[in-house]
Amino acid sequence: MFSCRLCSNSRISHFLNFFIMEKSDFKYFVGVDISKKSFDIAIIEGDDTASFVFDNSQKGTRAFIRLLKNRGIPLEKTLVCLEHTGIYGRLVIARLLEKQANFCVEMSLRIIRSLGIQRGKNDRLDAIRIARYAAKNHNEMELYRPVPEILEKVNALLKVRDQLVRFRADLCKHPNELKTFDPELGKLVQRHIKKTTKCLNDEIRRMEGEIEALVLSDERLNTTVRLATSVTGIGMFTALYFTIYTNFFTKYENPKQLACYCGVVPFEHTSGSSIQKRARVHHMANKTMKKQLHMCALAAVRHDPELKAYYERKAEEGKNKMLVLNNVRNKLVLRVCAVVKRQTPYQKSVA
Repeated sequence: MFSCRLCSNSRISHFLNFFIMEKSDFKYFVGVDISKKSFDIAIIEGDDTASFVFDNSQKGTRAFIRLLKNRGIPLEKTLVCLEHTGIYGRLVIARLLEKQANFCVEMSLRIIRSLGIQRGKNDRLDAIRIARYAAKNHNEMELYRPVPEILEKVNALLKVRDQLVRFRADLCKHPNELKTFDPELGKLVQRHIKKTTKCLNDEIRRMEGEIEALVLSDERLNTTVRLATSVTGIGMFTALYFTIYTNFFTKYENPKQLACYCGVVPFEHTSGSSIQKRARVHHMANKTMKKQLHMCALAAVRHDPELKAYYERKAEEGKNKMLVLNNVRNKLVLRVCAVVKRQTPYQKSVA
């Protein structure tokens, strides 16, 4: 049976070699627009463009590769570009990895904004636009690097845990509010959901145990988490999110890029003399990382002497407390990147 796992040691080494290859050697550009049931492709060969549709299935991905072969298009001279579509693209990505193809998985907003004003939309047009984007920007694009299987497993369990935690919070919200205004009714409702909340608590603890066991089973992941959690305020789940979203801290060139990705870097917003707004963080950020870092910052200003002194000093100066907390979040990102780069735990200093 065909497997969707996206990595093995040989595939990783292959893609790291191709990642540094001269991208100007590409002669063919293929855009892939993926939906749940099918995927459209557009092939740009010189001035010619051809479009095709395949089922989003194992049979369809095999037919896609066979089409390229029948048209005399060598994979080593071809750059395939896909939009990031989550699980819908897993079969195509797995097939491209199996065939050792050169491909990129790009954010849809980046593709849209790079092409200027566009009119009309359908799957065929989207595939053509993705192919044109690849042809135009291939020298700046990064080839896809597969995510290790251990990170995929941990990420899947983290998502299930998050769903359970949210469901538990939603379930308990109504009786908690009801107790404030009508204690008797609140107790009645709480009594009826007691067994359900207990089951949810047990399942969340079991899920956390499985995640911890997975972390301990992989030496590299265990070391990375241990280093990240040596920073005061950073917990195991935040460290895991850092590791997953950065693919073991390899998806950024410097810590400032990672801080920007996490939504903790303020950007200037001025124009001439008429627009003079204060700097703000941009809304385009990883909301999960931003939320995790906010909770970490709250813990850090209570338990880290240096950050506690920094927070109190800035608050006494009249600085906005959320601004100071954002600065603390930024400092935490820089600290985590530093300990992972040095491969030594964080050394606490006395304020």
